[in-house]
Amino acid sequence: MSVSRLPVRRALLSVSDKTGVVELARQLAAQNIELLSTGGTAKALRDAGVPVRDVSEITGFPEIMDGRVKTLHPNIHGGLLGRSGTDDAVMAEHSIAPIDLLIVNLYPFAATVARPDCSYEDAVENIDIGGPAMLRAAAKNHARVSVVVNPADYPELLEALQQGGTTEAQRRAFAAKAYAHTAAYDGQITQWLSPRANDPDTPETWPHTFNLSLDLASTLRYGENPHQRGALYVEKNAPSGIVATARFVQGKELSYNNLADADAALECVKVFDAPACVIVKHANPCGVAGADNLLAAYDRAYAVDPTSAFGGIIAFNRPLDAGTAAEILKRQFVEVVLAPDIAADALPLFAKKPNVRVLACGQTRAGQSSVAALEFKRIAGGLLVQDADTDALTAAELNLVSKRAPTPTELSDLLFAWKVAMFVKSNAIVYAKDQQTVGIGAGQMSRVVSAKIAGLKAEEAGLIVPGSVMASDAFFPFRDGIDAAANAGIVAVIQPGGSMRDAEVIAAADEHGMAMMFTGRRHFRH
Repeated sequence: MSVSRLPVRRALLSVSDKTGVVELARQLAAQNIELLSTGGTAKALRDAGVPVRDVSEITGFPEIMDGRVKTLHPNIHGGLLGRSGTDDAVMAEHSIAPIDLLIVNLYPFAATVARPDCSYEDAVENIDIGGPAMLRAAAKNHARVSVVVNPADYPELLEALQQGGTTEAQRRAFAAKAYAHTAAYDGQITQWLSPRANDPDTPETWPHTFNLSLDLASTLRYGENPHQRGALYVEKNAPSGIVATARFVQGKELSYNNLADADAALECVKVFDAPACVIVKHANPCGVAGADNLLAAYDRAYAVDPTSAFGGIIAFNRPLDAGTAAEILKRQFVEVVLAPDIAADALPLFAKKPNVRVLACGQTRAGQSSVAALEFKRIAGGLLVQDADTDALTAAELNLVSKRAPTPTELSDLLFAWKVAMFVKSNAIVYAKDQQTVGIGAGQMSRVVSAKIAGLKAEEAGLIVPGSVMASDAFFPFRDGIDAAANAGIVAVIQPGGSMRDAEVIAAADEHGMAMMFTGRRHFRH
């Protein structure tokens, strides 16, 4: 079955991102396609020896107002919007030649306003006008016009032209990308401008309209459950070092739950400076440990809760070596393994287990989780938006409230447990000793029950609670939690403080000879 294709005789190129544009133009010219261009793009093509005509030759009017006005002209927009068989007569009457291909991407507004020294005036000058107008015109007329906004699509375009032209399906897809490009661009402007409506120098905290623009990365087999649909969308220009942009090394297709749990594991392991391992099951860490090397860290994390580790997600904050990979595959069933990189000699080991999903996320900053500026939670009819929960708390920032101060080892373990608690579902209780979680209680309605579960987990794993420290994501409303912890052998506690009964809670710690540190901040996680 033959596919109808439309050839290209005339193209207009005007891009801010000039990646690949010279080579594209050179190949277009080689196919005898007439090239039109503006400003910097025209100069770049001429400097490369590519024949090009200035848009001003077509409009009969020079670029004016420092380039603000150059393509807003009937000879350009008529050339883009003219319909074959419908507008031929009027185009001939006004000497408007068709433009069959538009290559445009817009002024770098987001990059401009991200600069610390960006002034209000600079930002406004980087609001593109002619570019979006041309893109919308070409995209609307995709029955005849091909429009490309992303240099990544140049190879597909050239391949199509070599076969005689673009297909209707390709033009529709290109048009959809063009509208996505302008929608994201307008969203960026709205997001930046609306908080500055009253005072350009003192923006309000939140824009009056919130815009999100993400690209479909993959369609998932299903969502959280088989009867739910699922997909992964990724932010534009998303950084490396995160699950959303990780390199898929091998294994079965990633599921919705795999991705959610892998994200929880990776963001947790990244907060540690020393080599560390985090094992996650159903969004909660079930074992976390640091050590001098990854194998020791994995061994200690696994020992915390071997039962829950079965079918879990394992994340590391250092490139994964073959020795550690071999131990994982020998010891347990695992759904996903992820690390900044995977050693070459570990790949054949994983290849023998084709169902194990392996991700290389890219290097991250040691001791720091990803800076996801905002977090979102969908509710019926709306979207909850908040600053991402981060915490770089140091020992110097802690407030000693008990009579006994923690020993240096206890203090180090308190900070370790506090970092883990930040990633455990509330109510969260974490027992830890020697940079290893001993027991974790998660997601309970009662903080005391969470503490009991942490102790139960330690008992099941044969780990010793006496001498351990305890972290709580929120304050203790009553002293019973401290009494229970003391009975279990906990020697030091880190918690936010702020309860009406703080005095009673502190008194309980003193009665038991426990050290207690207040952080002044909590870490609810729902």
